[in-house]
Amino acid sequence: MRKLIVLAVVGLLAQLVDGALGMGYGVTSTSLMLIAGLTPATASASVHLAELGTNVVSGLSHHRFGNIDWKLTTQLGIPGAIGAFFGATFLSRLSTAAATPIMAGILLLLGAYLLWRFVRMAGQRQVLKPGRLRPGFLTPLGLFGGFIDATGGGGWGPVSTTALLVAGKTKPRTVVGSVDTSEFLVTVFASLGFLLGLGTAGVNLGFVVALLAGGVVAAPLAAWLVSRLPAAVLGTAAGGIIVLTNLRTLLMAVHTPGVALVAVLGAVAVVAAVQVVRATLRHRSLAARLESPDLAGAAA
Repeated sequence: MRKLIVLAVVGLLAQLVDGALGMGYGVTSTSLMLIAGLTPATASASVHLAELGTNVVSGLSHHRFGNIDWKLTTQLGIPGAIGAFFGATFLSRLSTAAATPIMAGILLLLGAYLLWRFVRMAGQRQVLKPGRLRPGFLTPLGLFGGFIDATGGGGWGPVSTTALLVAGKTKPRTVVGSVDTSEFLVTVFASLGFLLGLGTAGVNLGFVVALLAGGVVAAPLAAWLVSRLPAAVLGTAAGGIIVLTNLRTLLMAVHTPGVALVAVLGAVAVVAAVQVVRATLRHRSLAARLESPDLAGAAA
């Protein structure tokens, strides 16, 4: 019962991050589930099965508010589903001892990239570039994002959303809506791959229900939170948490002494906190520039 409560809290926290950023549910929840003691394959499988429910709610909401480009959704989601299926079958065949540091390494890199990306984004305005995204860009992006999502227990949002925002040809809200909706295909085929590789014995439905319940409770709170806090600051904080949790897993995998473990994690925590403060200051600076009389007059 205690573990189910912990997993419900994990699902709640992960949905808060994902609902505020359009990314991070899988990476955050898988990282916390590994800390809670689940094996990598079981953690990733549980996360993807729980996401089946959250993806449906998210997709319907985005469709209602007109945040979806359906052509972009299909061009990205179909190759993403293929990549996720092969990633799930690959992870299912790895031993727990081998999979834990591999998954932690992938999540650590994704967390570091999130940290860097959102600190940088905090002081910038995005200007859309003319033109549409080509299948030659979207197909390999979907394949890679789907594979990383299944093997890392998350990553579809950080990989796909970040790449599309960097491309700068789609409105941010359309990027988030299309990526979130296409994630349903990725989740279905990742779950299918895990079921074929692990069987039903490899998945605890109680864990899935607990994650899903936490996510459902957090959804309206996340919608309120995103209207109050800047996405860049939330993304930086999420990146720092992901880096810390997975760095701990890697250090423990190589049997790092306790004193060294605390010292390294403490130093990284300080760096992450500084980056959150930096992102906050850069966001405030950008907001002040946008509200200045000179800039307002120029825009007029």
